[in-house]
Amino acid sequence: MANRGGASGTGAVRIVVVGGGIAGLAAAHHLIEVSAAGHIPLELILFESRDRLGGIIATERTGGCIIEGGPDAFLTEKPWALALCRRLGLTDRLIPTREAPRRTFVLHHGRLEPLPDGFVLLGPSRLGPVLRSPLLSWRGKLRLAMDLVLPRGRVDGDESVGAFVARRFGRELLDRVVQPLVSAVYTADPSAISLAAAMPRFREMERRHRSIAWALARSAPRRRDADGSGPRWSLFVTPSGGMQDLVESVARRLPPSTVRLRQGVGAVVRSNDARMWRIDLAGGSAMPADGVILATPAHQTARLVAGLDPDLGRLCEAIPYASSAAVTLAYRRADIGHALDGFGFVVPRSAGRSILAGTFSSVKFPGRAPDGQALLRAFLGGALHHGLLDRGDDALAAAAEQDLGDVLDIRARPLLVRVHRHPAAMPQYLVGHQERVSAIAAQASRHAGLALAGAAYGGVGIPDCIRSGEEAAERVLEGLTGASIPGAFVRPRR
Repeated sequence: MANRGGASGTGAVRIVVVGGGIAGLAAAHHLIEVSAAGHIPLELILFESRDRLGGIIATERTGGCIIEGGPDAFLTEKPWALALCRRLGLTDRLIPTREAPRRTFVLHHGRLEPLPDGFVLLGPSRLGPVLRSPLLSWRGKLRLAMDLVLPRGRVDGDESVGAFVARRFGRELLDRVVQPLVSAVYTADPSAISLAAAMPRFREMERRHRSIAWALARSAPRRRDADGSGPRWSLFVTPSGGMQDLVESVARRLPPSTVRLRQGVGAVVRSNDARMWRIDLAGGSAMPADGVILATPAHQTARLVAGLDPDLGRLCEAIPYASSAAVTLAYRRADIGHALDGFGFVVPRSAGRSILAGTFSSVKFPGRAPDGQALLRAFLGGALHHGLLDRGDDALAAAAEQDLGDVLDIRARPLLVRVHRHPAAMPQYLVGHQERVSAIAAQASRHAGLALAGAAYGGVGIPDCIRSGEEAAERVLEGLTGASIPGAFVRPRR
């Protein structure tokens, strides 16, 4: 086997993972899995500059509330997170969203109107509910229905999500419905983000079926488990104790000497031995390694590789990021006038509010607040409201309280307030993103033993980050040892 044990001096392959978010944790865990199954001696080191693991995943448990600072669930239609939970023995602690009412509202003329049944992010799978909805004018509804007869678009290359929706369904649907949905999910401006990179299934629908509405209606799924075994999992699930349970479950599988918290990395360069790597640590020391996985945001990766490969650094730096904040507030349920008969709401930019969206956390999942209380989350910032994050925590909390109070008819002050900031945390898949990612992959492949992982490259959700980390682990370990991945650990594919 190639290059075994060059850095550790113990006969083991030393691989360094930089970054302790979910992508880095998934990479480290998969290295342990594969090396153990393949009897490959491994020394694994994970450096995290902060004092905890998990990245934007952070759960606080206080006063009977389970407060999520970052994501509150993961998608089961993409199989990688659920597959990891199975291997961790975590599935018996996963809980689905409540059965009813599973709906989202849109703020429209100061009122919360339900998103029409069957609406799928960019378009409707059923025209009837859209035609009956007050969210669109009759002119807007007629323009939306033209999708049924419009020809396929003749768009060369990539196209923005906003341009696609306006072309297929009209500007009114984009401004009133799609923009707030996309901004809530991606903290992005739909007129700037890439359809091919962020939502490729819609481009494929037009290519294959012409009408998006007809294609969505034809493909309306029967909910199935991620392995195809039949209906079991809801679309979103979460550990009963909060998302931090996933982080802690992965961390417990790592050898005790693996994780080095509060340890920043300054640069990743080749050592004097061209086959080896040198990890320059903050503080002046260095560590040799056989392989390196950079599971850091692209702008941090750019800094780490600037001395190694300036072209790779520039390519990574070209991926912009948006900042956001989540404000969590607890209220007595009796002090909220709204029925909270859904999971949350999104806010169009035209509404002039500070918040992008709100989630009814204690309605969405059981056990999130004590009886008689309601736990709410408001989201601020993103590409369309980036200036808001210049405010202090008290100002963000006040803005969230004001908007939630107006929209939900809240008549009292909150019992609890928490503000979680996520500076430069959400990559923006701008038009041309796939070409940028392909160029990054090609440039990185010139450096044997190096792999990049994280939300910047192939998907921003937790399942995609897990897949990215696991694929990086496979690339590095296979490249260093020549070993193939044992069949027991072949992960689910797309």
